[in-house]
Amino acid sequence: MLQRSLFGMRFGMRWRSFLLPWQEVDWQLFAISIALTLLGGVMIRSAELNEGLTDWWWHWLIGGIGLVMALSIARWRYELLIQWHWVVYGFTILSLIAVMFLGTDANGAQRWINILGFHVQPSEFAKIGVIITLAAILHSEPASTLTAVFRVLAIAGVPWILIFLEPNLGTSLVFGAITMGMLYWANANPGWLLLMVSPIVSAILFSLFLPAWFVWVAAMVIIGWRTLPWPLVGSVGALVTNAISGGLGHLLWGLLKDYQKKRLTLFLDPNQDPLGAGYHLIQSRIAIGAGELWGRGLHQGTQTQLRFVPEQHTDFIFSAIGEELGFVGCIIVLFLFWLLCLRLVIIAQNAKDNFGSLIAIGVLSMIVFQTVVNIGMNIGLAPITGIPLPLLSYGRSALLANFIGIGLVESVANYRHRLKF
Repeated sequence: MLQRSLFGMRFGMRWRSFLLPWQEVDWQLFAISIALTLLGGVMIRSAELNEGLTDWWWHWLIGGIGLVMALSIARWRYELLIQWHWVVYGFTILSLIAVMFLGTDANGAQRWINILGFHVQPSEFAKIGVIITLAAILHSEPASTLTAVFRVLAIAGVPWILIFLEPNLGTSLVFGAITMGMLYWANANPGWLLLMVSPIVSAILFSLFLPAWFVWVAAMVIIGWRTLPWPLVGSVGALVTNAISGGLGHLLWGLLKDYQKKRLTLFLDPNQDPLGAGYHLIQSRIAIGAGELWGRGLHQGTQTQLRFVPEQHTDFIFSAIGEELGFVGCIIVLFLFWLLCLRLVIIAQNAKDNFGSLIAIGVLSMIVFQTVVNIGMNIGLAPITGIPLPLLSYGRSALLANFIGIGLVESVANYRHRLKF
């Protein structure tokens, strides 16, 4: 009896020691991520049913590997990354430079590196590297001064330029969203953030709708006067900057590739080129509309099964959901993403330090931007930029990067109520 009692005590202690590192993990965040990944595999299989491909199996396999990585990261103290953030940043930059010299070319873009027969996309992992780096910098110096803001922009600008030159316009936009979201959470003045994006808005409005450009410039002049340390200099600077950016809009437009130009304009009227650049969007909207309320049923969608929508297992996975699962299926997917983002916000609010809170907000900004843009381009409310739907679209590097980000946030949740080491 005594031996059994001692064995029971030892077993109980070992079991408790095994569970202890996960006692504060946000299991709801894990559950939602797993649900979206499983649904992604189901829809990828349906989109490729008649082709005999196994991308759905790879999606689940990589998702399983990502889940194991996330669980492992959740047990690891995220604070250690503060000491290593420049190493992470350096490795991020080196990987992006390596793409320029060693990357494989596909469809005019050099984005992948072949490692042991697997095509790895460093730009996806670079998102996590930038989140860690900016979180460490803003942890030590909040964005309450212009000096801190410009420092963050300079650091985020290097990987942004490298990715833009691949060229990868969609992913480069994600870096902008991550930077803006983290700056806002780090107490940057919202007016400063508007002034930062104002040149891009001016360049677009100057060419498309001149009256709106005048209204925008007037608003920026007022914001410059009210928010910058030197009101007169700030307002004049805002006026000059927006005037120059508007005038240079046509010049900057010439830097984009032809297919990028079409992606950015044809969403307004895809019927301009119904058999070319507008074909994706037209077929995607037809597929989503055909699903009606309850959908046509899994493996029953005509647009999906007959391959009318190109790249339906990646960028246009939402159109397959809309056709085969209907409006109800789309609402469920949106609800799951809403729950995912809610958990990220809650973890950010309850983090024990600014570093952990900023990591959670960085991952949140990444997921929100990609979700909004991807669904928007599937239904015709945003340009087609090649941004995947997180956890649902097929893409091994993107899926692993998403789970690494979730693992970091889980580490923040796991140690939120404990003392610093």
